[in-house]
Amino acid sequence: MSRLSVFLLLSLCGIASANAQDANVSRGQEVFQAECSRCHVPVEMDARLRGNWLGRSGGELYNLIRTTMPAETPGSLTNEQYLDVTAFILSAGHVPVPGGQVSLAELETLTITPAAVEESNADSFEWTHFNGTEHANRYAPLDQIDASNVQDLEIAWMFNTASFGPSPEAFSVTTPLMVNGSVFVTAGATRNVVSLDAETGQIQWMWRPNEGARFDAAPRKGSGKGLTYYNDNGRDVIFVITPGYFLVALDANTGDEIETFGEAGWVDLQQGLRLGPGRDDIDIGMSFMPMAIDGVVITGAAHLVGMRPVSASNVKGDVRAFDASTGELLWTFKTIPEPGEPGYETWLSGADYTGNAGVWAPMSADEELGVVYLPVESATGDRYGGDRPGNNLYASSTVAVDYKTGEKVWHFQTTHHDIWDWDTPSAPILATLPSGKRALIQTLKQSHLFTFDPATGEPLFPIEERPVPQTDVPGEWTAATQPFPTKPLPYDRQGFGEDDLVDFTPEILALAKEAASKFRFSTSVFTPPSLFNDPKDGTQGTLHLPSSTGGSNWEGAAYDPETGMLYVPSRTATSVLSLTNEPDVSTVDYIQGGSRTPSVDGIPLVKPPYGRITAIDMSSGDHVWAIPNGDTPEAIKNHPLLKGVDIGRTGKPTRSGLVLTKTLLFAGEGPGGENALWAFDKVSGDIVAKLMMPGTVTGVPMTYMYNGKQYLVMSVSSRGEAARIVALALP
Repeated sequence: MSRLSVFLLLSLCGIASANAQDANVSRGQEVFQAECSRCHVPVEMDARLRGNWLGRSGGELYNLIRTTMPAETPGSLTNEQYLDVTAFILSAGHVPVPGGQVSLAELETLTITPAAVEESNADSFEWTHFNGTEHANRYAPLDQIDASNVQDLEIAWMFNTASFGPSPEAFSVTTPLMVNGSVFVTAGATRNVVSLDAETGQIQWMWRPNEGARFDAAPRKGSGKGLTYYNDNGRDVIFVITPGYFLVALDANTGDEIETFGEAGWVDLQQGLRLGPGRDDIDIGMSFMPMAIDGVVITGAAHLVGMRPVSASNVKGDVRAFDASTGELLWTFKTIPEPGEPGYETWLSGADYTGNAGVWAPMSADEELGVVYLPVESATGDRYGGDRPGNNLYASSTVAVDYKTGEKVWHFQTTHHDIWDWDTPSAPILATLPSGKRALIQTLKQSHLFTFDPATGEPLFPIEERPVPQTDVPGEWTAATQPFPTKPLPYDRQGFGEDDLVDFTPEILALAKEAASKFRFSTSVFTPPSLFNDPKDGTQGTLHLPSSTGGSNWEGAAYDPETGMLYVPSRTATSVLSLTNEPDVSTVDYIQGGSRTPSVDGIPLVKPPYGRITAIDMSSGDHVWAIPNGDTPEAIKNHPLLKGVDIGRTGKPTRSGLVLTKTLLFAGEGPGGENALWAFDKVSGDIVAKLMMPGTVTGVPMTYMYNGKQYLVMSVSSRGEAARIVALALP
């Protein structure tokens, strides 16, 4: 039985007892501090209510809290205590509780709606997760910075990473956290952890790993994507996964390793892995942070890029959970099942050899349901799957797992037998629609958007299995059908046809046709790879759209819980899917060939926009607007073939990260983009401001409020310079 439905078992006797007195906010604060603060902080409540409870009743919230909390001993408090803590949570979430008291009868009639939630003018708002909250919506209910003053933003502080590591890291994709007045960031190639003062940016403490040979052999060096904050029984903890693939627990106030966790603060994640037959090397690490929730810390795995694997045999990408206090292994979820386990039958020749299928992207979680959502990547290898015929569960899937037991709750495979490298690349977004209906939203590299009931996995919009093109590569196996969501429609281009060729001028179109003539192409997004210099038709591979780095990626999307709007950044980029046999490189029959993506003298082969942001109404599934992300690249704007031609604003083929506030949508252009942070009107998509930065915004921006001032913080990178963390604020 799901935690969400447990409250239905509440007895009438319990209700009557609770109704005997009014709930009191002050008493509820004491209960919260004694019973709830080891896992929660009051400043989270605004985001939790906005993200999950709009349109629902205060009575439902009371019932849920009474039957599921505290997590270790649900139902162990008195009815009066549960009533009091409900009142406090509503008050902490800016829901008015007049006079600090409310009866159960009033709670039953109280609807938590945008109109019932006060404007967020609190002195503090924290950014406690990579994506804002464990629900991954990248939304902050802040409006100090708005259209009237965003142009006035200036650098409040800047942190330079030049001295962190044996050599400066020029490229950083980290996203900071802000908790209790401290900003926590990763810095440098060795992934140091630094605590900064949220107001001044001054260093409070620093921790550095010294991994020796483990670092030298690590496949995922660099500062990584960020950190995990967790309150463990009143102790503030920072979790980091090192380049050498250790899980480390640090005291958030001092930076000291927590001696009671694992071996003096360290857990070796290389231990207990399922290695592929004939392989004793471990080619996995992790750039993302773990998920910590309700006494459990959950880790994934990131393998080497698998376009040209040395073998079909590889390490399996199991997901593991550890006790957040002790580091003890609690459970392992096998993304590639073993014989006799559900899903193994989808590997028609068995799954002993195959590896990968890790969770390298950020996770999300639902504490009410007790579920963690796993975005699972493809299996070995990325372009050829003849060694693994079948649909291959749970590769390229969204999987819901009970985070206390590791038992699968539900799954949905978004790509059967993935040979396009269409990993599930981003954290599924847990959303509450304006109607009160809940949704789990998954963005994908192929630009499909899937929406599910978060408790059951049932699609919220119909999904159809449709026939797709089949392979003619010797030894390969392809699925007869693939899943297509009927709504929302794809948010970026799919497939490749003549109508996609760039046509700024007749001359450019003719050159584009000539460049494309050496390749196969098809308007189906599931057109399979083909052979390099194919003997049947002489083609050099298959032109494909989007590429494996196109559509959406790890940057994810942003969801507005007040309006039900989803904002998705995407990249329109062509790739060539070509296969070649290179026995000196790999024992796999075919690996990615050397065909380069054609262009027209540097002009992309396809029509713009090359990067975009799409706004989607998740209540209806309809697209509302789409805009180019970024100006036209100078190399295209000033191209000799385009002299005198007005091609409009094309956007850039970069991957943008978003952060959403009450009125504005902020977007950095991402690696390869201009040194600009864009502010858009989130209703219309109109440009409000273009803010020039000291480098390209390469990390996903975040925002917080501290001592009454709102900050926008992001990592920026410049060629030849060490990366910096930049905080913007009003004068």
